[in-house]
Amino acid sequence: MSYARRVTGQTEGGVGGPTGEERLRVLIADDDPLARQLVREALQLAGLIVIGGAADGREAVELARHYKPDVVLMDVVMPVMDGIEATRLICESLPGTRVVVLTRSDNDELGLLGLKAGAVGFLSKAVSLDAIPRAVRGAHDGEAAISRRLSLLIVERLRGLSDERIGVRPVSSPLTPREWEILDLLCTGHGTNEIATKLVLSVETVRSHIRNVLRKLGVRSREEAIARATELRAPSSPAR
Repeated sequence: MSYARRVTGQTEGGVGGPTGEERLRVLIADDDPLARQLVREALQLAGLIVIGGAADGREAVELARHYKPDVVLMDVVMPVMDGIEATRLICESLPGTRVVVLTRSDNDELGLLGLKAGAVGFLSKAVSLDAIPRAVRGAHDGEAAISRRLSLLIVERLRGLSDERIGVRPVSSPLTPREWEILDLLCTGHGTNEIATKLVLSVETVRSHIRNVLRKLGVRSREEAIARATELRAPSSPAR
């Protein structure tokens, strides 16, 4: 456990910080009780509600499913179940809950694993405790809580996408980014169950997205959708 600065203030059960703002509900998952207490104090001092603390990944999943928090702060290395798997399960069953991974490691590859599992943030425990409430509010508001270095790595990975224009998308398109993501996977031969696993979605959600893709592209089958995607990726092809 390491944090740049200890924040003193309210203890469990008390809430401080500004009034008149939406009081977000946060779950802390960390096997270090001191780390949980330090983060709890920082969040409560900033006016956020800490609904509980989990000492392992499995407990984090159970508590998240029970309390349905706005944000989960998730450690990576924990007993019983690691934070990456716990993140995947929480994001799969609670799409409205945001997960921000907090870890001692500065391994960006680990950060990518967390993001692939569904997390919207990956922060080192070397970060100032004062920054954690801001990251929680940002995650809830739809902002990514990641370092500039990890952002650059994501950009580099996007530039290195596979050949044959898979992943290339037209500037103007009737499809949403998520629908293009699913269409890309269809183009590379993934089935419904494989897409659900890869994107941490339910099978029914994937099927719903595929129906929307077919409707928006004006086609009747996945094969026709793939063919239409190839047309749309062509540099000179206008979007319908």
